[in-house]
Amino acid sequence: MPVTVIAGLGNPGEDYRYTRHNVGFRVVDAWVRRHGAAWKHDSRFLGEVAAVDSGGCTIRVLKPHTYMNESGRSVAALARYFRVPASAIVVVFDEYQIPTGRCKLSAGGSDGGHNGVADLLRHLEGTFLRLRIGIGAPKPAAMALKDFVLGKFSAGEEAVLQERIPEFLDGLDLVIDKGPVLAMNQINQRNDNHDHDPREHA
Repeated sequence: MPVTVIAGLGNPGEDYRYTRHNVGFRVVDAWVRRHGAAWKHDSRFLGEVAAVDSGGCTIRVLKPHTYMNESGRSVAALARYFRVPASAIVVVFDEYQIPTGRCKLSAGGSDGGHNGVADLLRHLEGTFLRLRIGIGAPKPAAMALKDFVLGKFSAGEEAVLQERIPEFLDGLDLVIDKGPVLAMNQINQRNDNHDHDPREHA
């Protein structure tokens, strides 16, 4: 089944807006802007929803306002309402083990220590797609993971992120237009072939 739901993970509120953990929100915000859509709060789904028309199909984009640890409640509520299986959902979220400016598209697997993904696994039945956005590996050894993901990007990392966001949006378009298998091959190959950018760890 083609992808019909995109969910970006993050924490609501201005205090969290530019933290590493909110890169999922930033990417889906940019994708919705690219397609000329608008967000509307919907209490049924505990978050904000936008609708994008693509090839005769409506893509629903969701930003849960449940805080990261309870993202699954919001995504599952929308999936149940529109009768969308997990296989038709792509979730966009931060990955501390991938350098800033890179991304990977995958399906299935464990939560990898990500509390938002862990909650999705508790609430969704089946395998969903994951667009993992790098937030600056390696994590400083002495820093707790919670402090790292709730921190902000360095100036150099922010510059890399801004430069690469259009590629992340192209990746989402590719998933919608061509399907997950072709998108996975192209996105992952492109990111594997990126030359090292010294700003990624600035």
